Amino acid sequence: MISKAELHFLSELEKNNNRDWFTENKKRFETHQKAVKVFFQEVNDEFGKQDSIEKMQIHRIYRDIRFSKDKTPYKINFSVSFDRTKPHLRGGYYLHIQPGGSFVGGGFWEPNAEDLNRIRKEFEMDDEEIRAIIADPSFKKYFGELKGEELKTAPKGFDKTHPAIDLIRKKQYLISRSFTDKEVTSENFKSEVLATFKAMRPFFDYMSEVLGTNLNGESLY
Repeated sequence: MISKAELHFLSELEKNNNRDWFTENKKRFETHQKAVKVFFQEVNDEFGKQDSIEKMQIHRIYRDIRFSKDKTPYKINFSVSFDRTKPHLRGGYYLHIQPGGSFVGGGFWEPNAEDLNRIRKEFEMDDEEIRAIIADPSFKKYFGELKGEELKTAPKGFDKTHPAIDLIRKKQYLISRSFTDKEVTSENFKSEVLATFKAMRPFFDYMSEVLGTNLNGESLY
């Protein structure tokens, strides 16, 4: 379980985001980090029975401040990502633990130009399958809607009056589910994380098929 103590530590860190305080409290941090890592590993082990996970990456608490206006040295969250086995499986899962801001997310954050164009071309040809996925009751229950930044108008080479222009003009294809602090520290949080990951699968599997084929539907591998 994720305990209230982990969330409390992160709240304290947010109020004291400096090296002196962190150094004084580093042993506390290491204790909480160890507990969270155990939780993340359990999620990885259990979800690995349902999907092919290539890599689990637990993110460091230290921020890269070299090119940031925000010079606070530490993140105020614990987070982990799970990458599906490429090239046949696309998409990745993300778990973010933060007081008042915990969520499970996934999708295609910064698709390269080739992948983005392939996705848009698929929607231009036929948006029926993706519409069915994002309209499914399970998708609506967990994620509400497909999210992500989008252009104000049609991308170059696409008709701005196309019926699927709402999907075509997106630059990202993201899904997420938020959790309250009470939900995060409940006994069934791990089960809810796993259920949320599972609910992402139809979207990921569809996108994997799109990105693994050419416009004629022929496999690229």
